[in-house]
Amino acid sequence: MDLISALQTSLAQLVGPSAIFYALLAIGLNLHFGYTGLLNFGQIGFALLGGYGVGIMTVKYDLPLWAGAIIGILAAGLLAVVLGLPTLRLRADYLAIVTIAASEILRLIFRSTSTDSVTGSTNGLFGYADGFFSLSPFDNRKQYSFLGVKFQGTDLWSMVIGWSLVALLCLMVFLLVRSPWGRVLKAVREDEDAARSVGKNAYFYKMQALVIGGCIGGLAGVFNAVQTQSINPDFFSTAQTFFAYGALILGGAATVFGPVLGAMLFWFLLSIPDVLLRQASEAGYIDLTQQQIGAVRYVLLGLAIALMMVFRPQGILGNKREVQLDAK
Repeated sequence: MDLISALQTSLAQLVGPSAIFYALLAIGLNLHFGYTGLLNFGQIGFALLGGYGVGIMTVKYDLPLWAGAIIGILAAGLLAVVLGLPTLRLRADYLAIVTIAASEILRLIFRSTSTDSVTGSTNGLFGYADGFFSLSPFDNRKQYSFLGVKFQGTDLWSMVIGWSLVALLCLMVFLLVRSPWGRVLKAVREDEDAARSVGKNAYFYKMQALVIGGCIGGLAGVFNAVQTQSINPDFFSTAQTFFAYGALILGGAATVFGPVLGAMLFWFLLSIPDVLLRQASEAGYIDLTQQQIGAVRYVLLGLAIALMMVFRPQGILGNKREVQLDAK
């Protein structure tokens, strides 16, 4: 087997657009779950609105790409308000149920034939990101190589913008959680009743955190829609949210860089066994179909996350005290 080739392919996933997308999703979830103790199981629904905000506004209404991005992010924030109003005064599991249901309802609505004239139904939308890639300093048709790791010009430009967004969001989270506002969030996570007893409006702070994290999820959807130059409702399945949770668990909840490190490791650990198993299958060492290999890599990654939860539940960068939330 070619270990060098497998490592190069995995390194491309380590810093590639997929890692950026899940890092953005996980940063939003970190604000919800890590710092506030909110159980949001529908983060992909916020990303769906962000992505379709770009697609619909540019394809159907001929608005600029930046306008579609703003509308998509605002739509994600509005969804957070709508979901938070009836649930944030209740136990944490109510928010979990409502968010996962809402994300699946949105996916089904956007793939329905009755919305085909707006959403493109199961065909989705495409052909709207030319303006973004026309700004690229790289040759979009050329392939660039760094230490044997190859990237297309379009991916390289997306990575420059994407990692810049991740860095800015990490700085924002760093400043927020160290502000008085952030300290109240942690107080709500640790003991909501105690936070109320000193005059803090826990409901108001939880709503703010839900909206900000939802908008970050919408930004993830915007990035994915622009980077892939297409959007399809079937991509926004519930599993994507749990992949983001997997990344958050790996890196460490309630840490600034944990979601980013976790997203990078998630795709690296997913890619390594995939490449090695495919090479072993082609060489005749194992008898697995391509579909079986795709399933086995998720099994192996799941085992790795399960072991992480047993031996280091706080994640690589996390603090064990920070993940002991008061989910009432």
